[in-house]
Amino acid sequence: MSGNIELLNDTLAGARAEGRSALIAYLPAGFPTVDGGIEAIKAAFDGGADVVEVGLPHSDPVLDGPVIQTADDIALRGGLKIKDVMRTVREAHEATGKPVLVMTYWNPIDRYGIERFTAELAEAGGAGCILPDLPVQESALWREHADKHGLATVFVVAPSSKDERLATITAAGSGFVYAASLMGVTGTRVSVGNQAKELVERTKATTDLPVCVGLGVSNAAQAKEVAGFADGVIVGSAFVKRMLDAPDEKAGLEAVRALAGELAAGVRDGAATTP
Repeated sequence: MSGNIELLNDTLAGARAEGRSALIAYLPAGFPTVDGGIEAIKAAFDGGADVVEVGLPHSDPVLDGPVIQTADDIALRGGLKIKDVMRTVREAHEATGKPVLVMTYWNPIDRYGIERFTAELAEAGGAGCILPDLPVQESALWREHADKHGLATVFVVAPSSKDERLATITAAGSGFVYAASLMGVTGTRVSVGNQAKELVERTKATTDLPVCVGLGVSNAAQAKEVAGFADGVIVGSAFVKRMLDAPDEKAGLEAVRALAGELAAGVRDGAATTP
């Protein structure tokens, strides 16, 4: 069975055809439970997310800030396995028909087996993987299997990436490019900063892939700002924080749905300045 890279491509192209950025939400699998995590993804889609990244919780996250680390710890202490991540992708995609990716560090895939992971992700209806710590020069085997199974390979670029390096990364990737708006870990911030716009411009000079910005976007005003220059706005910690702060799971789901609605309005407000 082939994965859903084309659904991802069509979704991002559809947002662009509407003259706006796509809203991409991130939520960890298994948080607060496996079933609760699936419902949270559905809530994000209900609120207006175009794409959802499902986080594969890891015990040694290098990119994730304290909010997502807290959620990952809850998921891991709950006994989350990769099979639960695949179930999350399957049920979220089947319920919504929307593109669902997995964001994961490389070690769990390496231990699980590349062929096994890509085959199962495609069978679950996944659209691809975001791989923040897989060096491009070591990614050939992964990309071979991802291509075979119809999965996107999304690499992360940062403000520190030199132009030559950007070209190498974007040439190897598919689906979209994840532009980290600043150096550091995930988390909500007062301002996204000018680094993000410059990084998007430099990245777009190397590729026709959509360039989507993450790290630091947490509200409609920031989503509007980023939507003015990026093809997609990625939000993670703000969703997780809403769930952590909620008094119960039902309230958490409503908070996720509401935030997705606010952010979806934000990316549409920013459409007027999108090139």
